[in-house]
Amino acid sequence: MDFSYSEDQESVRDLARQIFSDRVTIERLKQVEASADCFDRELWGELAAAGLLGVAIPQAYGGSGFGLTELNLVLEQQGARTALVPVFASLALAAAPLAAFGSEAQQRQLLPGLASGELIMTGAYAEAGASADGTPGTVASRQADGWLLNGTKVAVRAAHLARYALVSARSDAGDVGLFIVDLQADGVTVTSQRTTTREFEATLILQDAAVAADQQLGELAQGQTMLDWIQSVSAVALAALQLGVSREALTITAAYVTEREQFGRPIGSFQAIAQRAADCYIDLQAMDSTFIEATWRLSEGLPCAEQAAIAKWWACRGGQRIAYACQHMHGGMGADIDYPVHRYFLWSKRLELDAGGGASQLARLGQLLRN
Repeated sequence: MDFSYSEDQESVRDLARQIFSDRVTIERLKQVEASADCFDRELWGELAAAGLLGVAIPQAYGGSGFGLTELNLVLEQQGARTALVPVFASLALAAAPLAAFGSEAQQRQLLPGLASGELIMTGAYAEAGASADGTPGTVASRQADGWLLNGTKVAVRAAHLARYALVSARSDAGDVGLFIVDLQADGVTVTSQRTTTREFEATLILQDAAVAADQQLGELAQGQTMLDWIQSVSAVALAALQLGVSREALTITAAYVTEREQFGRPIGSFQAIAQRAADCYIDLQAMDSTFIEATWRLSEGLPCAEQAAIAKWWACRGGQRIAYACQHMHGGMGADIDYPVHRYFLWSKRLELDAGGGASQLARLGQLLRN
């Protein structure tokens, strides 16, 4: 089977690479990291102008009409530059589910703004102490004109920038639902804090937060299916980011060990360094191949929960090993927090843990195989 990218997909990746490479310098990253909201608005505007924020949004709503493969290629290039823009939160966690399951009115209301970059959304699916089967602890109680949501969501990306969030909740009858929640509405509290990458994550507290009936995504009978699909999309999107982070970290390290000399020759010629770099390359190839398979199955509408978990597991395992190895091969420079490779180490660690680390992915994979 041929998993090579089409000409259009190559063009999307090349355009994303050019914009991220041109706009995201070390100096620019430091400026954005020091800002109040850690958001590169200029870059966001340029991505919107180039049509890259709309790659997975239908043309009828201002997008390019491509799909998840193209979105993941953009995410991979974002990871390569550790760019501080909410592509994952706004597009993978929110726009993709809306494009797949939203009503025509919901899509008309939200997708054009997401494609143009004027609107930012996020997804709120994680909870502290979630049940073993993944059933949301947040409760949605039916009212005459809609729903009341009560619960707490954690690790919500870009909530300080977003106007709306897609929130998972269970009904009084135990069914799973997805709801479009206005983050500025009564009963909604967003408490943000900086992570080690200087980005923000939030705790989202819902106390009798009212959601109109027309802001429910799909039907309750579809809820678990939609949530499972979002979990796969999220896992593969995070694998895309990790692939970009790990590939660039290894590229930086290869240049360093080629130029850094000890005992009159480049340290990259030493057997210990060469073997460790080779192990990193093998990990990177495994990350790449499992990511490509999972992305292809997603884009073709095929069952992909197992492949998504495998891709995320390799992103956790391989990404962690590459991050540590690259930092170690830099020697003392690897401990310098002002040196570029340290930023890739921090990103890699955050992506490893986001949406469940390696052990969590193995547990999910075991459950899928058992079923």
